[in-house]
Amino acid sequence: MNPVIHFEMPYQDATRAAEFYSTAFGWQTQALGPAMSNYVVVNTCDTADGRPTQPGTINGGFFEQTPDSPAQQPSVVIAVDNMQAAIAKVISADCSILGEPMHIPGVGSYVSFLDTEGNRIAMLQALRPA
Repeated sequence: MNPVIHFEMPYQDATRAAEFYSTAFGWQTQALGPAMSNYVVVNTCDTADGRPTQPGTINGGFFEQTPDSPAQQPSVVIAVDNMQAAIAKVISADCSILGEPMHIPGVGSYVSFLDTEGNRIAMLQALRPA
């Protein structure tokens, strides 16, 4: 099975979103800046080496809403072992891949797709530990 390992939610105002989730739920946020498309990493639980320490918990991130990107809605990220094989399975199910896989430095390969119900979901093939 391929587990859900991350969530993502769009924002219009990164500071406002970070402050809300920090105040309401105690989440910790880290803005990555323009070099990383203004992505905001969100920790919802204790972590070690960037990974949740409590089984069953996940962390996530906030992405900036832009007028030229499709399906900007909350979504989940699914771990895959082989990005190309996973893409082939998604396509064979008559679903759409949204762009090309992108490399996230220190993390791995990432791509979003639309599932059979029109939901934006993403896949991540994590880098192998050295």
